[in-house]
Amino acid sequence: MHHASIRTADIFRAIAFYEQLGFTVEERFTTGYTLACWMAGLGGRIELVQIPEPHPAADAFGDEHYVGYYHLSFDLTQATDNLPRWLDELKQRFSDSPLKILLEPTQQMIGDRVYEVTFIADADGLPLEFIRELGKE
Repeated sequence: MHHASIRTADIFRAIAFYEQLGFTVEERFTTGYTLACWMAGLGGRIELVQIPEPHPAADAFGDEHYVGYYHLSFDLTQATDNLPRWLDELKQRFSDSPLKILLEPTQQMIGDRVYEVTFIADADGLPLEFIRELGKE
């Protein structure tokens, strides 16, 4: 995949948020009518596009009837050996504007593997998943 594109109400706030997650701006550009950028980090690349006169984002995490893209997921298996500690450290980086936790770290079986997963909301309230493989069942 080349990138995932995220529409944002405030590109500067979104850039600051994703920088706290370890992303860096690769390229700034305009889409013809608005500001945009590519950012790289956590093994992937995102595109942020500022939307003039934005509407609130749908509640993809909380609305069980929502249809559409649900979340981005980042694999932290190589980045940390403890997802709860990683999340606590992330919360400290967001001390000026509290981080919205959608799901505290929990274990989940997916197929024959056990994972730790947690969800947070980005600057526009969109869900982001962070996952760490614990091993095979």
